[in-house]
Amino acid sequence: MPYSIRVQSLPITLIGPGGAGKTTVGRLLAERLGTIFVDLDQCFRDRAGDISDFINRFGYRAYARENVEVYRSVMLERSGRLVVALSSGFMAYPPDVHPQYSSLQRDIERHSTTFVLLPSLDRDICVAETVRRQLTRPFARPAAKEEAVIRERFPVHVGLRARKIETMRPIEAVVEEIVAAMPPQSAPRARLIIT
Repeated sequence: MPYSIRVQSLPITLIGPGGAGKTTVGRLLAERLGTIFVDLDQCFRDRAGDISDFINRFGYRAYARENVEVYRSVMLERSGRLVVALSSGFMAYPPDVHPQYSSLQRDIERHSTTFVLLPSLDRDICVAETVRRQLTRPFARPAAKEEAVIRERFPVHVGLRARKIETMRPIEAVVEEIVAAMPPQSAPRARLIIT
């Protein structure tokens, strides 16, 4: 089987629940750094259609597997430094959902330019604020369902090794904290991807 090897810059990755501010922060951060912003949910919609429709038709596990494929495609197709906002459940998929998922998850978590965005590190405040934000969106689930999902994923998000950033403050302050926390960019960071 032939292998393709490609050198690629590692992305700045934003993780967190829906409503944590990943898209808003990601756009401003990319603008500040003069780079490209990629919203994984939008990439999924471009490739496979509406997320809710996909889940209703094929199930959550099929969605998770396809979303990992979308992420892999984005990483292979894009060049240069990226700011990537992951889907809210991306880091909480079952380990066997995709053959490469466990290694991707581990790489994302351990990289120095991965940040977990949460409204608050206090679970109850985080849940209340996330539910409040999610309910303003047209695709929101009922409040009880939103709360259950966020409560389930909160330990996953706070348990990740990546730096946590609280987002219940001016968005410019969040962007500044991320920029200040990034490693020096004097030498480009790259990795080999073998597919």
